[in-house]
Amino acid sequence: MLTLYIERIYRNHPSGRDTPRCTGARPPAAGPGVPFRRRIEGGSGRLPVPCAPVTFGVGSIRGASESPGEIDYRLARQHLVNEYRRGRLAQHEVCDAHPELLRNARECAEPSRIRCPICEEHNLVLVTYVFGPRLPAGGRCITSKRELQGLAEQAGEFACYVVEVCPECSWNHLARTFVLNPARSA
Repeated sequence: MLTLYIERIYRNHPSGRDTPRCTGARPPAAGPGVPFRRRIEGGSGRLPVPCAPVTFGVGSIRGASESPGEIDYRLARQHLVNEYRRGRLAQHEVCDAHPELLRNARECAEPSRIRCPICEEHNLVLVTYVFGPRLPAGGRCITSKRELQGLAEQAGEFACYVVEVCPECSWNHLARTFVLNPARSA
């Protein structure tokens, strides 16, 4: 039986001092099934620490910024569609849109060119909800891009949720979320 030991990573030592530095490699006696501790200079020796602290942040990833970004749910959507196509989920389990969501999809949604992955007959529509300061507790359904731009000009941070909906078969899935206007809220 192979046992793996995972060490904790600390940026700062729990005592408040800087992270102690590692002085050596794995001892030759340590092997599979034997716990490993590094010899530490300036530390108590009780907590394993990394040899070097993590030096990269969000800004080191190409295209990333310090402000919150967009979260895309395509992988979760694809997994759900695959489960339906394999027969592990019934249509009534995936086509379960709330009546209010269906009403918003029919009345104030943005059309898309994406076919419904369930019925494969109709195109999906995108419904956008915004939550934030001075908005109703249930959020606000956005009817146009101009309305979304108007909210972006207001002070405060707004959370936006884009839901894809098939008004015919009631398929719905969260497509993406993003923060509107994160720079002005600081």
